Amino acid sequence: MSAKMNRRQLFGTGAMAGAALFLPQVASAATPCAATPKKWDFEADVVVIGAGACGMVSAIRAAEAGADVLVVDTNYDVGGHAILSAGSIALGGGTALQLKYGIKDDPETYFRDLTDWSVTETDGMPDYRFVDRDVQHSLAYNGAAVFDFLAKHGLPFEDEAPDNFQANHGSGVSALRSHHVKWGKGVGGPSPTGTNGTSVMRPLDEAARKLKNIRFLFNYHMDQIFREEPLSGRVLGIEAHYTPTILPGQDKPLVSWKTEGNIDYHEPKVTVRAKKGIVIATGGNTGNVEFRRMFDPRLTEEFQLGGGEWTPQDGSGELAAMAIGAALWGTVNQAMNRNGALRRGAYVGTRTSYCAWKPQSPIWGKVKATGLFMGNWQDCIAVNQAGRRFYNEVNAAYPNGTCYGFYDKVGGYVRGDWRNSSKIKPVFKNYIDAAMAMNEGSVGPDWSAGPQWAIFDSAAIKREQWKIDETTGEEGYFFVADTLDELQEKLTQNPYQKYKMPKGRLAETVKRYNEMVEKGVDEDFDKPKPKFKIEKAPFYAAWCTVCTHDTYAGLRVNGKNQVVDMKGQVIPGLYCGGESAGGCAQHGLGRCLTAGYIIGGEIVKEG
Repeated sequence: MSAKMNRRQLFGTGAMAGAALFLPQVASAATPCAATPKKWDFEADVVVIGAGACGMVSAIRAAEAGADVLVVDTNYDVGGHAILSAGSIALGGGTALQLKYGIKDDPETYFRDLTDWSVTETDGMPDYRFVDRDVQHSLAYNGAAVFDFLAKHGLPFEDEAPDNFQANHGSGVSALRSHHVKWGKGVGGPSPTGTNGTSVMRPLDEAARKLKNIRFLFNYHMDQIFREEPLSGRVLGIEAHYTPTILPGQDKPLVSWKTEGNIDYHEPKVTVRAKKGIVIATGGNTGNVEFRRMFDPRLTEEFQLGGGEWTPQDGSGELAAMAIGAALWGTVNQAMNRNGALRRGAYVGTRTSYCAWKPQSPIWGKVKATGLFMGNWQDCIAVNQAGRRFYNEVNAAYPNGTCYGFYDKVGGYVRGDWRNSSKIKPVFKNYIDAAMAMNEGSVGPDWSAGPQWAIFDSAAIKREQWKIDETTGEEGYFFVADTLDELQEKLTQNPYQKYKMPKGRLAETVKRYNEMVEKGVDEDFDKPKPKFKIEKAPFYAAWCTVCTHDTYAGLRVNGKNQVVDMKGQVIPGLYCGGESAGGCAQHGLGRCLTAGYIIGGEIVKEG
């Protein structure tokens, strides 16, 4: 009865070898036979697992309704993945800013947009065809109220008309719905990356600290959920284990910059009783290699989680809930290269290629590298683990389709019209598919694609105006050499570069590319007018491997964000939202904040 999943099984052996610094010390997954503790270390009306966008909003709203709330997070501070974001929030249905600037929208219009089978991206992927209608209905009908809630609690929204920038992906195309917070305004605490997500999460942090009935238990990773019976009855509480964040070279763990409400507790394990209910807001599963490969077997260990240095997104919430009967849901949305699930980051030379880490970051000791922003992919070539080019480097950017309102530019969008897809010129930007393809370096049983490397020379550094020093590239993910032969030899120092290229391979690839630069035509991959030869030593190789990002498959929830089991029945007292919940196709903060708002209002009604 105690079939446990150990840490190696949970994440995959090789993944742990290369990511030991970034993933929490995950305890054994919950078993259906876990005995209820005879004594609880703490108790609260509502236990929220995860202090990101969904978790913080649910905690605040529940506390304002009178509930005693305890927030548990594996990190040392609030923020989750949301604090790494650009701070653009997709909300619709007639928000205050939409009304002020004359943007026509209402909840029903928003709902119909979010379930329109006819909308496709330029690569043919359907945005809304396979969503859960009940989940989308709740998203649409709470959008305006969520905006008011956020504004009331200090989010510094720009006083401007919503647009289609960034967060509008997965938010419908008949109205402008992307709302933006002011850059660097209203923030009091440190930011991991300096991105505008700080202007979302720090005001929520401040609002939560003002409420005396919210407490925080940081540095504890939730391992299992207790239920009255293995697969029936109410949820009772959780068990978590201590996961202090200790940077290399230091002996003391990091602590939250705020102290109000923090519980000073350091025992190896802790149990927490939830008198009303539990909120799973653990951020998704794209950091868990074995979990994500259920949806896409290509996602082997070398594909790192964007922002994984800060938030592991290890699927722990999903695993714990599934162990007590919860159903997995919306898997098709995770398995179709949805824009947001996989990305080629803008930065090269660090393992996740997603964030621009800076020396001022509180977790700089984990990363110790800023990476390089690749402003012009004409300045490099991208090669796979076999040292060969595999795609047009310039034509690899996202988005693929509706993110920027493509329908507005090509003859108009008519909801539910079968002609909609024909109004968009297909652009199959399948760089990601090419990057993850089996190549001559692949071997069984996983046939992993291996890493991708940006190859450039010192002339490119001048054109990009990069400053190269000891903080530029992460050790093992950024290399420099006087010759291309020396450079390819150094690549084997990376734990994921398991294929040893034949001698002269990289030089051969660069020679071929330089010949095409002279011709002004990329005969192999149609890179538009390749401009710059790679010929001036020293030469550089920087990690530019596709990274995993958003989670679109998760626990089954209904319109109230109650978790549903394999029989279609609600698990009493268990709620889930954000990236740990399935059924929603929206990218970004909108779905997470809205789910938190819904949960905070519903969970206090529990007996």
